[in-house]
Amino acid sequence: MTTWPNIYLQDSSSPLMEQLIMFHDHIMFILMMVVTTVSYIMIMLLFNKKTDRNLLEGQMIELIWTVTPTMTLFFIATPSLRLLYLMDEINNPMMTSKAVGHQWYWTYEYSDFNDTEFDSYMTNQENINDLRLLDVDNRMVLPSNTFIRMIVTSTDVIHSWTLPSSGVKIDGTPGRLNQASMMLNRNGLMFGQCSEICGTNHSFMPI
Repeated sequence: MTTWPNIYLQDSSSPLMEQLIMFHDHIMFILMMVVTTVSYIMIMLLFNKKTDRNLLEGQMIELIWTVTPTMTLFFIATPSLRLLYLMDEINNPMMTSKAVGHQWYWTYEYSDFNDTEFDSYMTNQENINDLRLLDVDNRMVLPSNTFIRMIVTSTDVIHSWTLPSSGVKIDGTPGRLNQASMMLNRNGLMFGQCSEICGTNHSFMPI
């Protein structure tokens, strides 16, 4: 049985994800109004048999169906652009962490702390307490309430370091460093997976 939490977004673990969820709800509200209005008009047209042979033009209705979509797009674009700039904002991070994608595992580096580096592989399924395809042998540990700069790259093919509950998704491209900001406002165990089709074992790269 499908419940509402199973078709909704994950609970947020960062202020950015809270803003993304609010933007999602905002867009869904506008979308429901548009779908309801268009559906009502189409149904009325199906059942309305009246025609007006003398109607050659309608300045007012043309003005309405031009201005209304424009205003709708304005109310969508304004918070969208705000969020885009908020996601790219990196200003004086308190720490930097680096994730390097391999086929098919992750390597994490804490360059601020004496070049700490370790590999993170998916665990086998012998322990029933582990979540299937989501747990790793060496978990990445990050502090909460700390402004973090996340740097992602790759050594072979394009990977994607994705943590849905924090609203972070960065492509790891060979020979290139991509960065994003992240701040976790609650403690806990968070799961993610590589979101790029990177090869045969693409589904075995949990985060």
